[in-house]
Amino acid sequence: MVEAVLIDLFSLPANLQNNIRGLLHNILETIEKCSSIPAPLVYVICCQRQGTERNGEQEFLLPALRDFQSLKKRLEVVHALTTAAALYTIKQRLDEKDLSIVKVILPTLRKDLMKVYIDHLFTAVYQFEFEDLQVATDCKNLQIAEPWSEEQRLPTQDVALIRSEIQTYLESLPSLNGELTILRSSLIPGDIFLHGFTTRTGGISYIPNLSSCNLFSSSKRRDPQVVVKENLRRLADAAGFDPETFHRVKIDHANAVCIMGKTEPDSYDGIVTNQKGITIAAPGADCIPVLFADPVRKACGAAHSGWKGTLLGVSMATVNAMVSEYGCNVKDILVVLGPSVGPCCYKLPHESAKEFHRIDPKCVRLFDSANPYVDIRRATRILLESGGILPENIQDDSITDQNQNITFCTACHPDKFYSHFRDGTNFGTQIGFISIKD
Repeated sequence: MVEAVLIDLFSLPANLQNNIRGLLHNILETIEKCSSIPAPLVYVICCQRQGTERNGEQEFLLPALRDFQSLKKRLEVVHALTTAAALYTIKQRLDEKDLSIVKVILPTLRKDLMKVYIDHLFTAVYQFEFEDLQVATDCKNLQIAEPWSEEQRLPTQDVALIRSEIQTYLESLPSLNGELTILRSSLIPGDIFLHGFTTRTGGISYIPNLSSCNLFSSSKRRDPQVVVKENLRRLADAAGFDPETFHRVKIDHANAVCIMGKTEPDSYDGIVTNQKGITIAAPGADCIPVLFADPVRKACGAAHSGWKGTLLGVSMATVNAMVSEYGCNVKDILVVLGPSVGPCCYKLPHESAKEFHRIDPKCVRLFDSANPYVDIRRATRILLESGGILPENIQDDSITDQNQNITFCTACHPDKFYSHFRDGTNFGTQIGFISIKD
């Protein structure tokens, strides 16, 4: 069932505007007549020419719009300087109402262009059906069809122009919910390494659970890759690294480690490098983003350590990769545990909690309950120390700093951090990142 209709009049020349009135009238009449109650939302996008008043530009549409009382509150004319700006505005309206099934009525010549814009600005959460801009004569035109999957037919240079337009528009947007904030550890020497842990503020993601500096996109979330890329660009600008030489782990919740410069595994939760200027990163939205630094051999690493990865020893696997690949001495390696869900909030089923109890009974609270509280940070520290990392070379603020400089509980601080445990499946993600300075 169509939830919203987008009528694209963006690039129609002025000499066609008189003809469009009747056409638009017929389209709206069909929508009003054929839709279930309530009628779908209708968005009409038009080009707002620079130096013109919006009211003047809207005049040619008014005769076609004023007759539709049932659609009056559900119809919006969206003026914008670019298609990217118009579509992003409509995406915000859809997301506010949690809508995702959209019919796009547009000139045939605009179809391939529009598909590129949609492919970049939306994710697989949304379904789109396309219809040529012509008089709709029956109700079946409003039924949703299969999502489009045609081969891209636009010339490469046109696609590049669209990407550039989208990027320019996103770069122009203001940061949301405060300034971009980077947490840094005093344990890692700043003269050798660039590093930090992000919080949730200072990006452009506007969906509440993803607001505002979300750094991960997937087909199941409403934040598209272009928005995440812009958030990363702003982070890179603030932190001082090159987003073009940025590499994050490809999460598998296991213990594989990628060695930068060698064949990249299909998935891995640890990554190490000794190359200057390469920024490596691990995400976390309850799972621990762990950073590793050896100031003697000038090598570094990052790992994503959830409860499964913790039990599988991903942190020590990352340490061992630094030792075997770069000749690091385990006693020189510094380890910082980033923002992650704390033992105050995190629960696991009893069977999983038993594995942490075997590492150390103190890793589990209320062990006899169906869902005991689990301390994945303590388990990580114990496994690192067992592998030879010096206790004084591990920063976990839940035990080393009562002021909580870095290792905050993500679930306890909704203003600062994303949390899968707290927010559910449509959650945002922060990262820990590190690189060797030139």
